[in-house]
Amino acid sequence: MDMEQLLSGLKIDLGIRAEAYDDRLRDRLCEAQQRLTAEGITLEDTQADRDLVIMYAGWLWRGRIDGAPMPRMLVIARNNRLFGQKARTEA
Repeated sequence: MDMEQLLSGLKIDLGIRAEAYDDRLRDRLCEAQQRLTAEGITLEDTQADRDLVIMYAGWLWRGRIDGAPMPRMLVIARNNRLFGQKARTEA
């Protein structure tokens, strides 16, 4: 996945325009990709997977402030991606 494309999407999601946080945001994107992979998801370079990584990284970024649990929307998106992948490989 193109890191700069992911970074741009994450910054839009978070409402950040400045470049001051770019390195930290890239770290959150890498962490999101690693966590999704550790959960068994094989990420592909599709818009759906890019959106999933951005949503996950956004939650990681916001969570450092308020410690909120993973939003239900993200849980559902992650589970749908994983179950869809499993269904394709087992068919």
